[in-house]
Amino acid sequence: MTWRPYYQGNGERYEGELPAPPSWRFAPPEVSAERFRPPDKLAEAVNAALCLRRPLLLTGAPGTGKSTVATSVAYELNLGEVLEWHITSRSTLTDALYRYDALGRLDASRHHEPHDIGRFLQLGPLGTALMDWKRPRMLLVDEIDKSDIDLPSDLLNVIETGEFEIPELTRHAEKEVQVRLWGGDGTRTVRNGRVKCGEFPFIVMTSNGERSFPPPFLRRCVRFEMPDPDARSLAAIVGAHLGEDNAERAKSLLVDFESRLKRRESLATDQLLNALHLVTGEFAPDDDQRARLIKLLLRDLSTT
Repeated sequence: MTWRPYYQGNGERYEGELPAPPSWRFAPPEVSAERFRPPDKLAEAVNAALCLRRPLLLTGAPGTGKSTVATSVAYELNLGEVLEWHITSRSTLTDALYRYDALGRLDASRHHEPHDIGRFLQLGPLGTALMDWKRPRMLLVDEIDKSDIDLPSDLLNVIETGEFEIPELTRHAEKEVQVRLWGGDGTRTVRNGRVKCGEFPFIVMTSNGERSFPPPFLRRCVRFEMPDPDARSLAAIVGAHLGEDNAERAKSLLVDFESRLKRRESLATDQLLNALHLVTGEFAPDDDQRARLIKLLLRDLSTT
């Protein structure tokens, strides 16, 4: 039977089943961790950062798996769900530590509703990571190179001491206050307005190399450059996500992808996975359509 496209652009309704997403889309963290194939020497950098209790700063091109490292480490070391801090030019250290809704508390008071200060305080991803956990938490600081120029320097004191103060609580009459944690982890008690970690969190920071960082900041990090994948590592990644048979069938595309990386074209590994998912399935029944899809999905990311 001839395969029929789902959408044809002719107004004819399609009542059949829609395609399932690729296996790596919306996959739970444990699946992503099991399929991750780290580059050579990454494990050494991870273990060095762990033993020294220093942040791991990962640099490299987009799509080289920098963010997935945090998921993989958290899974293997049983560090719980990854706490994620996605950096923009507006990100501040205070927002990552805690957020206080003063207006919400004032409004609750005006309406004679409960206005205990803890209801209006939530620790941010960094603040939650610095709570007194029995086992370190994993914090992903994603794309720190997109931050305001002062943010890396602002982080230094917290990285060194593993603690911070919440001024709204140090002035509060109650010495113990229940505050909400980031990511729906419930509540924990903050005493005397200070948060101090029991086990320093494992911090993974990622950078696409869009800016440089001050030496005092770099000195406090273990740095690792994520390499562009070669044919062997690409085959391992494809095999983990699509099966060894598809990796074998896609050899020519893998070789072409590697050669484009060597020419310094900006390409991400998930582009390759997307293309292979379509061209090795029923979606592309003929050579011409496969060629068009490869051209569509493997476009250089540095071009508009």
